[in-house]
Amino acid sequence: MPWSETSAMDEKARFIRDWIAGHWSVTELCSRYGVSRKTGYKWAERFALQGPDGLLDQGHAPRHSPHRTPEATEQALLAVRLKYPRWGAKKLLIKAAKQWPEMVLPHRSTVCEILRRNQLVVPRSKRRGIGHPGRPSVEVKGPNDCWSIDFKGQFKTCDGRYCYPLTVTDNYSRYLLACQGMSGPLLEPTQAVLTRLFKTFGLPRRIRSDNGTPFAAYTLGRLTRLSVWLLKLGVMPELIEPGKPQQNGRHERMHRTLKDGTTHPPGANLRAQQRKFNLFIREFNDERPHEALDMKTPAEVYQPSPRPMPTRLHAPTYPDRFEVRYVSANGGIRWKSNWVNVTSALIGEYVGLEEIDEGIWEVYFGSKRLGRLHERLMRIEDCYGMTRRHV
Repeated sequence: MPWSETSAMDEKARFIRDWIAGHWSVTELCSRYGVSRKTGYKWAERFALQGPDGLLDQGHAPRHSPHRTPEATEQALLAVRLKYPRWGAKKLLIKAAKQWPEMVLPHRSTVCEILRRNQLVVPRSKRRGIGHPGRPSVEVKGPNDCWSIDFKGQFKTCDGRYCYPLTVTDNYSRYLLACQGMSGPLLEPTQAVLTRLFKTFGLPRRIRSDNGTPFAAYTLGRLTRLSVWLLKLGVMPELIEPGKPQQNGRHERMHRTLKDGTTHPPGANLRAQQRKFNLFIREFNDERPHEALDMKTPAEVYQPSPRPMPTRLHAPTYPDRFEVRYVSANGGIRWKSNWVNVTSALIGEYVGLEEIDEGIWEVYFGSKRLGRLHERLMRIEDCYGMTRRHV
């Protein structure tokens, strides 16, 4: 007979009443109520032992687990974790072994599970596995919160030589910080321009760019020597998605104005072209009202950053729970007597590794998460889904 979801308990009670009355055999009752004989005998036995409470739904979890970590051991490990909230499972086990030498301690993976079960591990959000960090944040809170940097499309000056204009703007105020003509998108001249800007205007919090050289490369974390330098200064590199210049729309709109104002016609040579760029910067910042700024000029809105450029670069520091490794001249680290490739962009630097599960470590350079080391494979999968082997 069909049962209603809401009357299952009533049907069980009717089954027991009919069973007590003795008008039908158990086989006939089970056929009448549409259940197996095993289920019918189970209900009758539970009613005989527990009364009506025996008809309530029973949990399916085992009543005894011989391999479960003893409660006293679990509480001892939790007590150590609460005292040292930044320690991982490996350090917790060492501390607990010294404090309670007579206690039989579980495996490190079990300790990780105990921490997760007691909500002492903050779950990390998952990144898209497409080899790129995805769309950058559109929120810009104030001056120097986010700068944009890019090479406007190259063109020839009248002497037949190519000019690559490097442009840097503040995304909040639209202030054009630099427009420098160069012979190519090269690392050293780009770093020299940024050094001058940082000394003059201070450090931004982020710098947004496309995925071209020297801003990004197909390496772990898309790091280049330039982005490593920025991270050591405390400036976070930020990338737009490939083929989506609209994600840097304010900067691209400025490029259109720059092209109309300085390349029709181009300068006689690179030096003459730079003079045209300098005149454009003064007009764009100090004279030209901007509709997005309520017709104010960028110079009226922009303010220098309170973060001065440091005189010396310092290696990043990591929490005590991290394992720290030196990236050698071959671009890799030593891990449990094995060589693991990282990236040549970090040669001579230190990376930090945080254990998140048994044999799985998050890899960081400073505050930037680069990828995940899998000890079973002895290789790093970057946080955007690519596996690093020989890059």
